[in-house]
Formats: sequence, C-alpha cells, structure tokens
Amino acid sequence: MSEVIKKIGLAGIIPVIKFEKAEDAVPLANTLARAGLDVIEVTFRTPCAADAIAEIKKSCPDVTVGAGTILTEEQAQRAIDAGAEFAVSPALDEKIVKFCQNHNVDIIPGVQTCTEINKASQLGLNTVKFFPAEVCGGTAFLKSVAAVFPNMKFMPTGGITEDNANDYLRLKNVVACGGSFMAKDVKNLDKVYNDACRAVSRMLGFEIKHVGINCDDAASASHTATGLCGVFGEAYNDLPGAVFVGDIFEVLKSPLRGRNGHIAIATFCPDRARHLLEKKGYVFDESSALCTDDGKLKVMYMKDDVGGFALHLLLK
Repeated sequence: MSEVIKKIGLAGIIPVIKFEKAEDAVPLANTLARAGLDVIEVTFRTPCAADAIAEIKKSCPDVTVGAGTILTEEQAQRAIDAGAEFAVSPALDEKIVKFCQNHNVDIIPGVQTCTEINKASQLGLNTVKFFPAEVCGGTAFLKSVAAVFPNMKFMPTGGITEDNANDYLRLKNVVACGGSFMAKDVKNLDKVYNDACRAVSRMLGFEIKHVGINCDDAASASHTATGLCGVFGEAYNDLPGAVFVGDIFEVLKSPLRGRNGHIAIATFCPDRARHLLEKKGYVFDESSALCTDDGKLKVMYMKDDVGGFALHLLLK
C-alpha cells in the first residue's frame, strides 16, 4: 500500500469537492483539516479544478489533495501538473490507469462488477473506487466480494452520507469513503466545520469504556470494588490483576499507568483516532501498542496523564 493510500485510509472520510472558484479552495481545505479531514478530492467538473489543486498544494502543506472525475489523459496530466497526489476516476479506463502509473501517481478507478475488480487487479491496483456505491449494492456487495478479492480495498463513493458512512467504514475491505455531505456549501465555512466535526466524531465513535483505579494491594482493591458495586449495582468480577465492577471500573490490585489510574477511550478505529490526536499535538507511547491478529491497532496509551489518569485508546 502506497503512502498516499495509507493517508487516505487514516483520514477515513474523503471530502469530494466541486469548486466554482479557485479562491475558495484554501479556506475550505484549512477548515476541513481543522475539523480532522486532511485529505481532499477536487473534482474535475469545473474549469478551475486544476487551479484549486495548485492553490491547496501551495498553501496547505498538511493537506493531501487529489483530483476526481478524471475521464481523460489530458485531465490527468493537468491534475498532475497542478500537484495532485492521487487521481480518482468514475470508471476503469486502462489508458488512464497506465498513464497515472507511468507518472507515479496513485490512481483509484471506479468499478461496479467483479469483472472490473478483476481487471483492476490485473493492472496492478489494490485500491479501487466503488461507484455509485448505494445504487450498486452498497455494503452487501462489498461483503460478498471480500472473500473472492481478499487483496482489494475499496473507496465507496456515491450516496455516502453521515448516517451510512460507518456502515461502510466498519468493513475490512473499505479503506475510506468519499462524499460531499460535509461540504455542500463551500462558502459557509462555519457550517462546513460543524458538519465535518460531526462526521469525524461519528466515524471515531469515542466513548469512555471503563475507568481504571490504582490500588496498593488486593485487599484495598477488593474494598474499593465492593463499595463501587454497592453504589452502581454492578457485578463483582475478581480477576488475577484487577477486580472489575461490571464494565464500568477496573480496580487494579497494584498501581499501573497513571498516578490515579487510567481511562479507556473506546473507538471504532484507534489508528484513525491516533492520527487525528497526533495532528492536534498529542503524543503516544509506541511501546504500549497492542494489535489484533490482522494487524489493526487495538490498544495504545498517550504519553501524558490528564488529571492524574493515563489515557488509552481501545478498539470497540
């Protein structure tokens, strides 16, 4: 997987933007990035698309920008000349695929059928656009082809909304979703920011899973857990290293991370959550990372405590 595709995967939601004026590009890109969406696809459906890409590349170094609706080699060349880091097309056109490959630019062509997916694989691609996703079978189609094409990743676009994006993003063969629902009015930056923040929040699904409380020994842990069980009416579950009070508290029999304990923050995607938080300046402890059997980040601690509590991400 290329570095650009990895960035697309970490972003999760890719705003697909149609600019009528190139001057709108930088303010919108900065607004989306501030909300946590730092990869943008600029569609070649208006004359100013190449200029918009160039403006973003010049003024927004932390934003990864690509060109969408690429239908001809001439458009691909203009996009590349403007600085596009990836190209997206609505259909699988072998000429455009090879043109972009020859220019070392990631190309994500659109597919609808198994025949097209297979052809994309033969062309050396491992990421394709599933378009238009909702009218071509949606998540049911992607689930059905997962076993047949285990090495192919999809970027569904077309009919993706705030309400259904997570249905796609939870699939193992989906790298990201493309959509315009968070930026329909490029002039109304306050609305774009709020809509983008809400989309990111729903994508990550942050919630406090449990609170860990440090105790000095097993006896004090048992006493604390018993008291909490009485307050919350939860079950007392004695494990080797801690006593759990239902799913709410983990009362540790010896102090671990954090002066007072730790807070487990559950999320649908710890990798994306980590990426967003690092963009905001938070630092993670690499040595604390635990992964699932298929390599997905499952647990990871931040380096600094907050209010005496260590914080760690936890895969839902």
